[in-house]
Amino acid sequence: MDKTAKESYRQLIQPRYRRAFKKSKQRILDEFCSVCGYHRKYAISLLQKPARVLPRVKQKVGRKPLYQETALLKTLQRIWLETELACSKRLKIAIPLWLPFYEKHYGEISPEIRCKLLNISHASIDRILKPVRAKMTLKRRCGTRPGSLWLKYQIPIKDKSFWDITQPGFVEADTVAHCGGSLKGDFAWSLTVTDIKTTWTEIRAIWNKGASDVVKQTQDIEKCLPFPLLGYNSDNGGEFINHHLIRYFEEPRNNRYVKFSRSRPYKKNDNAHVEQKNWTHVRHLFGYGRFGKPTVVKLMNDLYSNEWRLFQNFFMPTMKLIEKTRIGARYYRKYDIPKTPYQRVLEESSIAETQKQLLSETYKAIDPFELRKKIAIKRKRIFLLLK
Repeated sequence: MDKTAKESYRQLIQPRYRRAFKKSKQRILDEFCSVCGYHRKYAISLLQKPARVLPRVKQKVGRKPLYQETALLKTLQRIWLETELACSKRLKIAIPLWLPFYEKHYGEISPEIRCKLLNISHASIDRILKPVRAKMTLKRRCGTRPGSLWLKYQIPIKDKSFWDITQPGFVEADTVAHCGGSLKGDFAWSLTVTDIKTTWTEIRAIWNKGASDVVKQTQDIEKCLPFPLLGYNSDNGGEFINHHLIRYFEEPRNNRYVKFSRSRPYKKNDNAHVEQKNWTHVRHLFGYGRFGKPTVVKLMNDLYSNEWRLFQNFFMPTMKLIEKTRIGARYYRKYDIPKTPYQRVLEESSIAETQKQLLSETYKAIDPFELRKKIAIKRKRIFLLLK
């Protein structure tokens, strides 16, 4: 008999040994010694050993959880998934924007659940969504190739005296490669343009990031911006540092010119605003696959210039850094209250009221859940074309 079997046998007869009288204990002890081969004194010590008591499960002290209803968890998870897995602080601001449209698609929710969703804190959202958060590890590649050295001297490096980011119109631009892990050959690129003040973002697709295509899509983006373009800052890639783009920005626009500047070489954080949008607006939508067919560019632009721009600019709150301080080796950052780019545009006094009225009419005519369905259909069509 092995050690485990002996211990199981001891636990089985120990309660009977403790309840028995003297003569009965002697018989049980004799049986235990003969079965296990123990010395009598050692067997007595084993049977007199205190019985093993299972540890008590400590009950949680405090009030009962407020957000345990299945309907609340289901509603919160649906809105979270529809908002591209937004962080808790952005999701808290997005919930009041999405709830009026939620009942049209998923049925009515009780007033109690509605009240809890509107009053839930971002910390509670983090706690509730922790078990279902997706975990992704994606590799990133850089497709920037240096532009003409001679042209770089004609384009100044952006600094505080050159740019006035207290008003909308000063944008950052960058390109994203849909190369699938290899920069060889021909494939599609995405041109991302982000306004620093309002975080309004426009994206267009181009083939092989040629200079003429970059100018053409920049013209289209400028027409769609709800404010005049005042400044344009890019990295040092050849798709931006070229004569075509310089000539385009040298053309006068209502007695004003667009300030064209570039970031410092190898300083990626100089274009931090647009670099962030490359991830949230492009990679979340199309991932890291290779878009190696020219016909896909037209479908991408159809999605970028319609449903995707409305979805991101009208229904996706963004956060802006207010203050950044360093204490020792750590940085402490303070952010403003999350708002959608549309809400930030409405707060700007420099933007014409007629433009704000047009944006308000557009906002009232769109449904975010319908936008998500159309985005899914168009995205599926794009990936089917690439097969």
